[in-house]
Amino acid sequence: MEYKFRKATITDLTSIWEILQQAIIRRREDGSNQWQDGYPNVNVVENDIVQGVGFVLDNEDTIAGYCAVLTNDEPAYANIQGEWLTQGDFVVIHRVAIAEQYLGKGLAQKIMASIEAYAISNHIYSIKADTNFDNFAMMMIFEKLGYTYCGEVYFRNSPRRAYEKVLTTAS
Repeated sequence: MEYKFRKATITDLTSIWEILQQAIIRRREDGSNQWQDGYPNVNVVENDIVQGVGFVLDNEDTIAGYCAVLTNDEPAYANIQGEWLTQGDFVVIHRVAIAEQYLGKGLAQKIMASIEAYAISNHIYSIKADTNFDNFAMMMIFEKLGYTYCGEVYFRNSPRRAYEKVLTTAS
């Protein structure tokens, strides 16, 4: 099956929001408090799209996954309790979510690989991300893909595990 990683458009908003709503429910059913406080919401996703930082993984006409990819733009990361591996330019990953019908197919890893390719194509060799302490699936993905745990960052007064991966041009 052929998947394409591309910038989201405003016409994708409804599909993206459905995927995120599914993910919010999954997080709650998993016993997590991540994404249970009204974030993310449809306005956040619309802003991602308008700002050009929303990306989708699609399979022909169906959106299978979503994420936001920002460059050098996460103020909370300046106050890490710990230490980043690098201090230069970086790409930030937020709001990774896979549609219910595509779970278990390795698509979160496909999104992560696409983000790595995107970073390298923009001559950026650091990817930073964070996740809730109870999002074990995402922590496993980070570890499997070679991300290093760097410490804690805070969002909305909540601690989150911070990770970084340093890329090479051969990635």
